[in-house]
Amino acid sequence: MISNSSKYAIKALLYLATHSSIDNKIMVKDIAKPINVPKAYIAKLLQQLVRENLISSARGPKGGFYLDEDNLNKTVINIISVIDGEDNLNSCMLSLNECNENKPCPLHYVLSASRNKILKTLNNKTINELALEVKLGKAFLPL
Repeated sequence: MISNSSKYAIKALLYLATHSSIDNKIMVKDIAKPINVPKAYIAKLLQQLVRENLISSARGPKGGFYLDEDNLNKTVINIISVIDGEDNLNSCMLSLNECNENKPCPLHYVLSASRNKILKTLNNKTINELALEVKLGKAFLPL
C-alpha cells in the first residue's frame, strides 16, 4: 500500500520537521545519511515534494531544505499521494487490475474496511503531529 519511496519521503520530512527551520536549512547529504537513503534517490524525492509545496527549499550558500508552518501542517496522505499517486492507495492488494466493487478479488472485502480506516487516519495525521510524537519520545525514529 505504501511504497519504499513514500516511506523514505516520510522519513525525510520527519527529519526536516525535527532538525530544520527557516533559519536552519538542511542539505540533501545531511538528510540522506541519517535516514539511510542514497543521496541521489532522496534528492529526487525531495524535489518532487518541493514542486508540490510539501517542503520548502532555498538555493545558494545558505540554502537547503526546510519545513515552514504550512509544510508542517500537510498530512501524511499528501506525501504518499505525491510520491505514489492516488491510484496506488486504492489499488488491489493482489495487484489485480480489474478488482473493484463490482468484481472484487478474494481479499477485497476482507481488507477494504481496514484500508479505509488507515487512509482516514493518514488523511488526518500531519507531519507536525508525527514529529511531535518523535520529539516527545512517544514514537521512535532513528534520526
